[in-house]
Amino acid sequence: MKTLVTWVIVIAIIVLVWTKGIPWWKEHHGTSSTSSATASPGADCASAAAAAGETWGSGVGRFANPPYDTSAWEDFRSRVETQARRAEEKCLCADSSCTTAKGAMRDLRSLVAEMDSSLRGGLPPPSDLVQRQEAIDNAISSAHDLAQQGK
Repeated sequence: MKTLVTWVIVIAIIVLVWTKGIPWWKEHHGTSSTSSATASPGADCASAAAAAGETWGSGVGRFANPPYDTSAWEDFRSRVETQARRAEEKCLCADSSCTTAKGAMRDLRSLVAEMDSSLRGGLPPPSDLVQRQEAIDNAISSAHDLAQQGK
C-alpha cells in the first residue's frame, strides 16, 4: 500500500511539473524552439530576409571578376531569388519591420537582376554593388530591430 501511495505522489509531481513547470520555464527562460514557434509575422519576415541577404552576401564575391561561371551564377541567382521571394511572401504584415524587409528584398532582387544583365552581357558588375549590398544589409538589420520591438 505504501508503494502505491508513493507512486501516486511521484506521478502527481511529474504531471504537475509537465503541465505547470515546463510552460513556466519556457515562458521565463525561452528556448530557440519556443521563440521561433511564437515569433511575430515581422520576426518571421525579418529572419527570411536575413537568410536571403546572407545567401547573397556569402556568394556574390565569386562573381566579382571574370571569367564568370555562368552555370554557377544561374544556380546562385536562382537560390537568392527564391529566398527573396519567400521572404516577400512572409512580409505581408503592415508592421514597419515587414515594410522595411520587403523593401530590402525588392532592392536585393533589383540588384540581382542588374548583376545578371551585366554578367550575361560580359560587363563588369555594377560599380555601386558594395554600397547597395550594404544598404540592403542595413535595411534587413533595421527590420530585425523593429521586429524585436514589435513594430
